[in-house]
Amino acid sequence: MAHMATTTQPALTVGFDLDMTLIDSRPGIHACYRALSERTGTYIDADLAVTRLGPPLAEELVNWFPAERIEEMADLYRSMYPTIAIAATPAMTGAREAIDAVRAAGGRAIVVTAKYEPNARLHLEHLGIRPDELVGDLWAEGKARALREHGAGVYVGDHTGDVRGARTAEALSVAVATGPCSAEELATAGADVVLGDLLEFPAWLAEYERSDSYRPARA
Repeated sequence: MAHMATTTQPALTVGFDLDMTLIDSRPGIHACYRALSERTGTYIDADLAVTRLGPPLAEELVNWFPAERIEEMADLYRSMYPTIAIAATPAMTGAREAIDAVRAAGGRAIVVTAKYEPNARLHLEHLGIRPDELVGDLWAEGKARALREHGAGVYVGDHTGDVRGARTAEALSVAVATGPCSAEELATAGADVVLGDLLEFPAWLAEYERSDSYRPARA
């Protein structure tokens, strides 16, 4: 009789957002918007734009360009991004420790972000942050597809859109108040847990693993 091969999934899979969760992308994005403004001759308030990071690029560009130019401007921005934004972008405080905590618990860390995936990968490689998987170009509820696909029981993000993505995926929403949304806004949006920053994540994760609410990865 033939035997079916079986695979054992790790007990824990944690998803992380990228911008303002794992990386402080404000300096690089600010510089890239200024360069785009100079290149196109179109005024862009880069100071304002970096206060509302999280949604897809097109949702910001519509504030500065007519609808028929959004695709063109997005392509131009993304082509300029690697030489302008990558080196200028540091890791968020506690980012490496958070990934390490998941690994120390025997789990997998994945990154699910709205950022253009090739540029997201450049950020992670530059900073030496190596998740088990990276999925880009997904925003808010759309992130649920990747979270479900990879069996994430927890999703960590800084935006109310990340909260919605986690809840759509039926994952625990862990919010960090390091981005454009306040701790109160994140809690009101339905986050299960709100942390000040990722330095608090390892202790929370250890407590979560001991709790009755702990949910391993789904097969």
